Amino acid sequence: MTDLRPSLSTSSPRRQFLKSSLALTAAGSLPGFAIAQAKSLRIGYITALSGPRAPFGVSDQWHLAKLKELLKNGLEVGGKRVPVEIVLKDNQSDPNRSVQVASELVLREKVDLLLVQDGDAATPAGQLCDVHGVPMISTMSPWQAFLFARNGKVNKGFPFSFNFFWGADDVVNTFTALWDSVKTSKSVGTLYIDNPPGAAFADRLMGMPPALNKAGYRETTGGFFKVATDDFSNQIATFKKANADIVSGFMYESHFATFWRQAQQQGFKPEVCTVAAAFLFPSALKALGAAGNGMSTEVWWTPSFPFSSSLTGQSATELAAEWEKSTGNQWTQPLGYVHALWEVGLGALKTAGDPFDRKGVRDAIQNMTLDTIVGKVDFKNSPIKSVAKTSLAGGQWRRSADGAKHPFELVVVNNTLAPAIPLGGKLELLSQLK
Repeated sequence: MTDLRPSLSTSSPRRQFLKSSLALTAAGSLPGFAIAQAKSLRIGYITALSGPRAPFGVSDQWHLAKLKELLKNGLEVGGKRVPVEIVLKDNQSDPNRSVQVASELVLREKVDLLLVQDGDAATPAGQLCDVHGVPMISTMSPWQAFLFARNGKVNKGFPFSFNFFWGADDVVNTFTALWDSVKTSKSVGTLYIDNPPGAAFADRLMGMPPALNKAGYRETTGGFFKVATDDFSNQIATFKKANADIVSGFMYESHFATFWRQAQQQGFKPEVCTVAAAFLFPSALKALGAAGNGMSTEVWWTPSFPFSSSLTGQSATELAAEWEKSTGNQWTQPLGYVHALWEVGLGALKTAGDPFDRKGVRDAIQNMTLDTIVGKVDFKNSPIKSVAKTSLAGGQWRRSADGAKHPFELVVVNNTLAPAIPLGGKLELLSQLK
């Protein structure tokens, strides 16, 4: 088993990382991955390196630099080394560009496997892959968004496209478990981005509304808003009128920063803010400043997760520490899932027998049960075809003590759905935090 940590240890690791990043960005496809004497496996990779979803892709090029070292002599399959070429595409957080880059990878680049980090790209990429018989694996999108955006059936799934992640129902169940631990009026104001993940959360049958009702919470919805929205006055007025002391839904960090600034200006002071996607990254808390203390969120992955990588053997703690040491930046939740995506993709190629046999790779994914750095990814035994559900906990951002390495730390405060994840505290109301 190869450990990638030495690959980044130079006299100036940060400089080496930046040089690698620039090279990968300029190239689009990654030179040096292919060995000229043999046919190369081509792996397409769609991510968001720019636009509103760019924080989800912040670790991508760092991971690709590690993969370049791991795969410099090819991928070992059945005792032989197969050259690998990775073709990187930035969808710029744009659904229309997602269609374009998916078409380029499947039809022009003719990739043997497509990996999709950005959930908005999973729909067009999955459609193309199913039609053309190219195996695809996506992550970081609720399974409902992956399945239902293409009218998929739970008991049938798709021919060649797969997704591993948790579901919108898991998030809501985690959220309500968080809220049940404190005293509130159980009045919840919700708002959702108008995109596939937002639609999954807002779904009247499978999303947040029925789960809130079942748990005894009253929803007052502010409805959908466009990605470019910068005025939330109407939603705030609606929440104030309903005396909502909990704010929830689905939005990105830039949207919440605008929403929260306007809420404070209008005198709206809820006791709990637990919004999917909005508080995944330390940058979101930095943007809010002191007002970020106490924001709560779903927890996909942290360094405290008791899992290890099937590629490097690193624990979650070790992966996060390597990232922080080599980049100078605080760990982020997608760090674990980007790594796991490559674990699953390369694992399927290695167990397929012939990695160029697309049906064989498809079958390897369907029959996969793999322990990864985010936990078990189990397609084989999943009751939801083409989907493997992963662990999810609930957390709250807390201001760090003076002199700490980072201004805020994410504390796991609920593990109802993931008892293997250790707790670090309990949820506190915003009015109780200083």
